[in-house]
Amino acid sequence: MKPKRIILIRHGQSQGNENPELHSEIPDYALELTTVGIAQANAAGALLKQIVGDESVFLYISPFWRTRSTAEQIVKHFSANKCSYREDPRLREQEWGHCRPKEETDLLESERDIYSTFYYRFPDGESGADVYDRVSDFFNTLHRDFQKENFPENAIIVTHGMTIRLFLMRWFHWSVEKFEMVRNPHNCEFFILEKQEDGKYKLISETRDRETPKHKYQRPLQLFSNQNL
Repeated sequence: MKPKRIILIRHGQSQGNENPELHSEIPDYALELTTVGIAQANAAGALLKQIVGDESVFLYISPFWRTRSTAEQIVKHFSANKCSYREDPRLREQEWGHCRPKEETDLLESERDIYSTFYYRFPDGESGADVYDRVSDFFNTLHRDFQKENFPENAIIVTHGMTIRLFLMRWFHWSVEKFEMVRNPHNCEFFILEKQEDGKYKLISETRDRETPKHKYQRPLQLFSNQNL
């Protein structure tokens, strides 16, 4: 049974968001929520409860500690018989390689902005395209789960900003250029995909878009004059 909603939520403020220099000392997966992040996650859980009411929910969770902690705050607002979950490593953050000094990370980020957020691969890490591929593979799990007669009425995916944008890119068949114009969500901001009468999902949340691309290499697809692809 397809859920009524698919809700994508970014983790709360993490230690790395508050102090980027910690990325050179602590593995990315082990960064925890700050006090602010815990409050954000708790508030998000209360708002999600208002949205879904007494309906059942299933959480898919990135295994990173900040997403686990965010999910822990969210489920406090749901009764145990209405809420279940599963961790899925495919929902993890884009891999940036090993711990590096902030100066080196800043340089790599600048290179990525000049080259392409989607195509640039961090040394020993991933490109946006790599994350897109594993998100695409995660869709196979989603579609199998949605075929179950007793699947909950809401699917909540607790993950990371880049992963959310690539999920939306894959789901709605965005172009690379469209993806690169959409900004990351704020901490604990979420996007709601709502099922329509035809069984398809509509994004009812607004994205925050850039006014101009980060890099200069732009080439729209122009195969046919009417462009009805």
